[in-house]
Amino acid sequence: MGDVAKMLGENPSLIRFWEKEIHSFRPKKNMSGTRYFTKEDIEKLKYIHHLAKVEGHTLEAVNRILKQKENQKETKFEAIQSLEKIKDLLTSLRNQVG
Repeated sequence: MGDVAKMLGENPSLIRFWEKEIHSFRPKKNMSGTRYFTKEDIEKLKYIHHLAKVEGHTLEAVNRILKQKENQKETKFEAIQSLEKIKDLLTSLRNQVG
């Protein structure tokens, strides 16, 4: 926790506060409560820090922005799956004709 807070130039208490208030930010904890930050957790924290501290968004706005970003990822994933099905169909048709 301390290393991550230093990386952002913030107090560990702010990171703990964001953990409670930002719905999509939940780092893993072991049995004793020690947080383990993945690379994705750190990237999300940097983004949260940028939105809240640099751009000045409220935590409500940060939650909304993160939710929109997740929805966009899901939409891209669905589009990729659909395109892969079309590719398979076209490949199958080409093999039948050729």
